[in-house]
Amino acid sequence: MAERLVGKQAPDFNLETALGNGEDFGTASLSDYKGKWLVLFFYPLDFTFVCPTEITALSTASEQFSKLNTEVLGVSVDSKHSHRAWINTSVSENGLGKLNFPLAADLTKSVARDYGVLIEEEGIALRGLFIIDPEGELKYQVVNHNDVGRSVEETLRVLQALQSGGLCPINWKPGDQHLVSK
Repeated sequence: MAERLVGKQAPDFNLETALGNGEDFGTASLSDYKGKWLVLFFYPLDFTFVCPTEITALSTASEQFSKLNTEVLGVSVDSKHSHRAWINTSVSENGLGKLNFPLAADLTKSVARDYGVLIEEEGIALRGLFIIDPEGELKYQVVNHNDVGRSVEETLRVLQALQSGGLCPINWKPGDQHLVSK
């Protein structure tokens, strides 16, 4: 049985990244996001078919995330060089184009394993998405089968609900009443 992560400190990580500009490399660790919210998402592999639809949609929504004091970080088991090549491949050729966030390389698969999304026998991650608060507590997780993309709209809705300071009923949206304010 998988260990529960929600409500606990998020597993630490320190990964090499390809920056969204398609030129530079960097690093990312959980401590880099202290004081901000983080949407950390895993995807199976670079140069696949569902992944670019999600990654480019998250990048397009970067301004909305920024207004919510939130950074975005994508992770797969590919190398930072593969990430950079994919960023530098045009969208019309199944590439990503420039992004507004980095892609991290989990070559050892340890981070995917720590977050409970690694498919050991295949050596790739499921589509896992995690929202981590400014103190490093994991507040939300959703894991999809790799055939199904995630929803940026739902990610933003859940993020806003978590930041709202109250108990949010089903389908809560900003401006709706809380069941109870904290």
